[in-house]
Amino acid sequence: MDFFDKLGKQASKTYEYTAKKTSKIAREAKLKMQMNEHKNKIEELYIEIGKKLYEHHINDKSLDIDIDAVLEEYCIQIDELCDRIEEERKELLTLKDKKQCPNCFCEIELDYHYCPNCGDEQKEDLGYEEENQQDEANVE
Repeated sequence: MDFFDKLGKQASKTYEYTAKKTSKIAREAKLKMQMNEHKNKIEELYIEIGKKLYEHHINDKSLDIDIDAVLEEYCIQIDELCDRIEEERKELLTLKDKKQCPNCFCEIELDYHYCPNCGDEQKEDLGYEEENQQDEANVE
């Protein structure tokens, strides 16, 4: 009976691990989709900026349109979207168990002490490594 108890516990651990990994993959896909949506919206805003600028050029510039204020509004929207993309990119790196080299911005493994792209020495993030080792220990 002891054998079946161990087998059942191991099966439960394996199921939990698989469910966690599947959830991680789904979250990665969702983040990538959101990032693409934000990038598309930025492209649309660039086009709108160009249209507004050209309309201002063609129309009488003495009209009561403050082109700087109009452009500033679009730029603020672009800045907000860029901030969201950066947050999603960081979350994506975490989900993929990777980090970014602060020197060349290359995506690298967490346990690398030097960037394989530029050779820059990497600072260690012990908190994440300990958490990752606990997850692996639970599966064994």
